[in-house]
Amino acid sequence: MGLLRCPSFESGLPITLFFLVCLQFFWVVNGERNPSMPINHDLYHSSGDLMEEIKSIVRRHPDKLTLDTIKSANKGYRAKVSVVTYCRRMQESNDRSKFRILISFGQHGRELITSELALRIISILSEEQFLPNTDPASLNSTLDNLVIKVVPIENLNGRELVEAGNLCERRNGRGVDLNRNWSVDWGKKEKDYDPYEENPGTAPFSEPETQIMRKLALSFDPHIWINVHSGMEALFTPYDHRNTTPDGVFEKKMRSLLEKLNHLQDHRRCIIGSGGTSVGYLAHGTATDFMYDIAKVPMSFTFEIYGDQKASSRECFKMFNPTDMDTFNRVLDDWATVFFTVFKLGPSQLGEIPSKSLPLNLEKMVSIDEYLEGYLMERSSRYGKKKEVLELGMQEIRTYFRLFLLSSVLLMFMFCSRISKNKCSRPLVSAIPL
Repeated sequence: MGLLRCPSFESGLPITLFFLVCLQFFWVVNGERNPSMPINHDLYHSSGDLMEEIKSIVRRHPDKLTLDTIKSANKGYRAKVSVVTYCRRMQESNDRSKFRILISFGQHGRELITSELALRIISILSEEQFLPNTDPASLNSTLDNLVIKVVPIENLNGRELVEAGNLCERRNGRGVDLNRNWSVDWGKKEKDYDPYEENPGTAPFSEPETQIMRKLALSFDPHIWINVHSGMEALFTPYDHRNTTPDGVFEKKMRSLLEKLNHLQDHRRCIIGSGGTSVGYLAHGTATDFMYDIAKVPMSFTFEIYGDQKASSRECFKMFNPTDMDTFNRVLDDWATVFFTVFKLGPSQLGEIPSKSLPLNLEKMVSIDEYLEGYLMERSSRYGKKKEVLELGMQEIRTYFRLFLLSSVLLMFMFCSRISKNKCSRPLVSAIPL
């Protein structure tokens, strides 16, 4: 989640040195110079290998895991998002009485460690790996009443750019920051706005990845949402777009849960608070603010799981990902414990599950534009069978629909005008015989 920012001119640097520093910064960020720290493939999977390993786990445990791939396209740009669903009795995965948790990893391409954590969590859910100092029977009892959806790599196209050598890339495959492409306070620019790092796209939900995630969130209707990033160690609540926290009981419940999580490890203390008050800058159009304000997810979080504050701007990979085996394993072990504690404490912390299946929720009604842009997508199951295929140009459909409405109005106007003209030009017939 962390941004790379050029120092401000007001920082006191001599003007020549200021421009040299900024020039070096933009060389690094734009990928014109390869950062000095390459990807350690002894620690990190490629995106392809990571997804193959997840698919293998799902195939071995069809009783509790499924994998779906959702595809979408916009103006020739294509994206796909894979979603792993966990339910101990898969036939109950659509049971609306169960507590539902949605977690997204890899929204920014350069944050590889987050997707490695997704793999670790899925492995533990499958019971191929185990949490240390945890009773399996107690864990299974906790998981009995949950449905968990995990998105291991939300931004696959951006991840592939990183693997190709652009280690600073956080945006998607056509240069949009997916965590600025949501609708809450979309497009607002702060004084320190970075058009490269924070490009919000041409409109809210202009990107196929965010269209897919919005549809997933609104259809699954989770009680807990967690957006997982790296760049620092922090546990954030809404809001990101202003330096305040939400009012009401849910904010207190979220804060209480985060305080408990932060005391799991004596050696680590994360920053706790809203993103807008804690991270040092405001972020507009973020996923977590949408989940809380629009999707009405009562407990919405952003977790930052790792950051090397000593790394220079030329060490993008090191800034966002551990590079030695000990730190790598510590991050995965510690944060896996955090997530399974969320699974255990979340339902009781929230208390009585709010009704999230009201027959008419005006906040979740979608316009024609939203339907065309975000709801008509190509889906395929893990067996490759296509469930829904609509390879349509969404922008073109909206244009044709508007032209149809305009032409209909014009035709109606012409028809009414013709009738009115005929009435006015009809000769008068005298009622008195001549």
